[in-house]
Amino acid sequence: MASAKKLQERVALPRTAWMLADFVILFLLLALLARRAASLWEEHASTSTSTWLPALALVCEAWFTFVWLLNMNCKWSPVRFDTYPENLPDEELPAVDMFVTTADPALEPPVITVNTVLSLLAVDYPDAGGKLACYVSDDGCSPVTCYALREAAEFAALWVPFCKRHGVGVRAPFMYFSSAPTEVATGAAGHEFSENWAFIKSEYEKLVTRIEKADEGSILRDGEFAEFIDAERRNHPTIVKVLWDNSKSKTGEGFPHLVYVSREKSPEHYHNFKAGAMNVLTRVSGVMSNAPIMLNVDCDMFANNPQVVLHAMCLLLGFGGDETQSGFVQAPQKFYGALKDDPFGNQLEVLYKKVGGGVAGIQGIFYGGTGCFHRRKVIYGVPPPDVVKHERAGSPSFKELQIKFGSSKELIESSRDIISGDVLARPAVDMSSRVEVAKLVGACSYEAGTCWGQEIGWVYGSMTEDILTGQRIHATGWKSALLDTTPPAFLGCAPTGGPASLTQFKRWATGLLEILISGNSPILGAIFRRLQLRQCLAYLIIDVWLVRAPFELCYALLGPFCLLTNQSFLPKVSDEGFRIPLALFLAYNMYNLMEYKDCGLSARAWWNNHRMQRITSASAWLLAFLTVLLKTVGLSETVFEVTRKESSSTSDGGATTDEADPGLFTFDSSPVFIPVTALSILNIVAIVVGAWRALFGTATAVRGGPGMGEFVCCVWMVLCLWPFVRGLVSRGRYGIPWSVKVKAGLIVSVFVHLWTRN
Repeated sequence: MASAKKLQERVALPRTAWMLADFVILFLLLALLARRAASLWEEHASTSTSTWLPALALVCEAWFTFVWLLNMNCKWSPVRFDTYPENLPDEELPAVDMFVTTADPALEPPVITVNTVLSLLAVDYPDAGGKLACYVSDDGCSPVTCYALREAAEFAALWVPFCKRHGVGVRAPFMYFSSAPTEVATGAAGHEFSENWAFIKSEYEKLVTRIEKADEGSILRDGEFAEFIDAERRNHPTIVKVLWDNSKSKTGEGFPHLVYVSREKSPEHYHNFKAGAMNVLTRVSGVMSNAPIMLNVDCDMFANNPQVVLHAMCLLLGFGGDETQSGFVQAPQKFYGALKDDPFGNQLEVLYKKVGGGVAGIQGIFYGGTGCFHRRKVIYGVPPPDVVKHERAGSPSFKELQIKFGSSKELIESSRDIISGDVLARPAVDMSSRVEVAKLVGACSYEAGTCWGQEIGWVYGSMTEDILTGQRIHATGWKSALLDTTPPAFLGCAPTGGPASLTQFKRWATGLLEILISGNSPILGAIFRRLQLRQCLAYLIIDVWLVRAPFELCYALLGPFCLLTNQSFLPKVSDEGFRIPLALFLAYNMYNLMEYKDCGLSARAWWNNHRMQRITSASAWLLAFLTVLLKTVGLSETVFEVTRKESSSTSDGGATTDEADPGLFTFDSSPVFIPVTALSILNIVAIVVGAWRALFGTATAVRGGPGMGEFVCCVWMVLCLWPFVRGLVSRGRYGIPWSVKVKAGLIVSVFVHLWTRN
């Protein structure tokens, strides 16, 4: 018997030069700490002057050293996974349930969701019509979204065969039709293809027109949408509609099932944001198709690689029967129509390549919330096979499953099938016959008294349910695998403009700090569960995003404080100690620049991301820090903010915009802009005051007075905050509103008054 062909290969990536650079920067950080501590000790022993300023600098620099050590751990042992889908056995592949989530038809236009769904329905997979099912969760309970999906199901009957017949590379129609066809054919075949292409494009344009012109009033007059009558977004029963059941296809060449789900909402129940929606999708699919593998994507993240499911199967099935190595398979987030040089620092290319690739070499990449393939049994809380052998034997009883999964007999039986471990099990179920059962498991009260959101499903307790859920999986003992294909597996749209970008960063950071200070902390996972130490440290590098905000803000204030009060916290140019911060400044920025160049990005992209790091830290992270602080003391509740998605019906495949330069920062009256505006004004004032004193010597220097280092700090901050400096004098969307300017000005006035009144 011939040996099985290799499905995947784990390749360790060399990193010797980068390791040396890591240690150089670490050495400089330690040298700075040693010099600072020695200077602080000498000053404390020789004078009676207050030493709080250098002490504060020492604390901040110690924090920066700790963060650098966390970064070194993440990047230390990068790997990549090569996949070979051509070696997969067609007849033995498991079924896959595909989940798409949308929450607001205004911020996430239905045409975006439709394109994502169509791209999933058209992926390459053996017996796709029988083995694949697509479930769309609509937390906005929008009849327009449901109508759009019904129309999309009709169009899919044309689109899916066209893609399969002609080997279409990109199967989201808006992207495919944004350019001339790349498929080349001659003679009669070429003429037939051209006619088919023009016909399908015309049908797609009609589909988009119907969706964009649809209104709730006309839709509700259609009896098919009667369930939406009197339904309010936050108060309505569960709605489950089977929009396409492939088992009833007469041609035999169907496409995957398509099911619309809007979970029950009630003012009396807390709905747990996206995590709650994902758990409802898991239960609904569990009683309908019950595939052992689940894929989840956001509504704007279409399948860019038609073989993405096959590539994922190489990692899920390719470790020689050792499922522990791939509890879930995560694809990096990449974006279409992205703005050149990443002006808002939200494309995260370097983060995924450097940090993601490094973490993949430990216990596995983080769960990113979209573009991820899960084993259903892992989501059900089943530990790895080696743990099961030592902890318990035999399958759980009906009573045990009822306590965990709830009262639905259908869900209990389907969960028993999954827990039994038969990954190829694919029960034949009439989808339409399970609608009432699906509505039952989608009810608000279904989870009461069960383990959903704790031991089972997506974990509750954080706005970043993805990181928390992935961490729970790793803490159980599972590993994860990185799926980085060419072309990229999935593509989505990155938010543009100041408000959208900072809203996204604020939401992420809020959820991460909620994890850090809760019982779900990775530190506890490493101590009491099976989270590896290095994986724990890797989780900390993102969980401490918010904790970085006060340290970075304090350090950013030292420069202007010294110029305003005629003090110093850095050595003078003439001092030998000046070489250490100078070398550290140059080495650190050169290191980051070379990382961007190594990823094929420009120096401008590095600068944009560097400045956005400073802006985000002083705005989104700072406000998120205060939000979590207020929530901890019971004075506030976190609110999930949906990021606006641009419509994908544009002809160029990029984001729809009427702006002359979409890369410019836009502003509104949100409080998130107040701290950075104040910091910009403060640094400008400090530079003017410091320069005046340096030129005219109007005051006696304390502690030697400020030197070149303090001036460089302030100038550097002004350059980093340049979008806000420009916003101070601009108008319209590109100008900072007067309400923000006045509040920021008051903060600066108070700061200056408090520290210069003596």
